[in-house]
Amino acid sequence: MAGQSHYTLPRPEFDTAPKVLIVVAPFYRDIADGLLAGARAELEAAGCTHETIEVPGALEIGPAIGIAGRMSNFDGYVALGCVIRGETTHYETVCNDSSRALTLLGLSGHCVGNGILTVETHEQAAVRADPGGQNKGGGAAAAALHLMALARRWGSARKGVGFTSERLMAGGAAGADTGDGSTA
Repeated sequence: MAGQSHYTLPRPEFDTAPKVLIVVAPFYRDIADGLLAGARAELEAAGCTHETIEVPGALEIGPAIGIAGRMSNFDGYVALGCVIRGETTHYETVCNDSSRALTLLGLSGHCVGNGILTVETHEQAAVRADPGGQNKGGGAAAAALHLMALARRWGSARKGVGFTSERLMAGGAAGADTGDGSTA
């Protein structure tokens, strides 16, 4: 299906520049560099500020985003990495668990663009990582931008969806009586 075209949403616009964390697993450095170039170009075209950190592998991307979500003030996250099938079932574990972690982060209110490639060969990864080709790094950044735009539409620039660290630290529980006639 490589010959078929697909629709790409227009890039969202922001009143104030979003702050984005790019988390990359550079196990395959050449692939990571292509993904990073595409992601950075997309974020900069949208006027974002961004920071990049590296983690050892795809399994560490989700936890790094979770830590940043609890301890920093990023509006969104771009997850970049590559998993290439090997001779063992480790491939399935890494693919499934890294994807599951990002899905759970998204469901908890983090605006995450998933740019973790899961491929059979290095050649497939190179085509997908190329910023002048399939540009999956740019696509992951675009996905994060669209989620951030929705979060701003339905809340404030830094308002989370779900439990916030302030609420958890204050001991608030969902549905708990706050003492003023309302519930938390």
